[in-house]
Amino acid sequence: MSQEIAVIGSPDFTTGFRLAGVRKFENVPDERKDEELDDAVMRTLDDDDVGIVVMHDDDMAHLSREAREAVEGSIEPVLVTLGGGAGSGGLREQIKRAIGIDLMEED
Repeated sequence: MSQEIAVIGSPDFTTGFRLAGVRKFENVPDERKDEELDDAVMRTLDDDDVGIVVMHDDDMAHLSREAREAVEGSIEPVLVTLGGGAGSGGLREQIKRAIGIDLMEED
């Protein structure tokens, strides 16, 4: 079964992904993130067709504690955050969570 990428965020953030062919998205305007982002995230996590969820790193601050724990603990779909200067440590943790092993671990 093939799974899709979903993107959640402001219309400015999601537009580039939509132009690249991402069909599943949740537009949440910046001024509505505190009210609507949790619901958009939970709908996307509950979608069986989604394998990867892409969000901007800054949007994590708008999530409630419950939604943040659901996203951070989700194995499928896996969350990938972009921007915000997460650095390689953040990416390393995302890859480790997605595939279950640390590819950069030194023996």
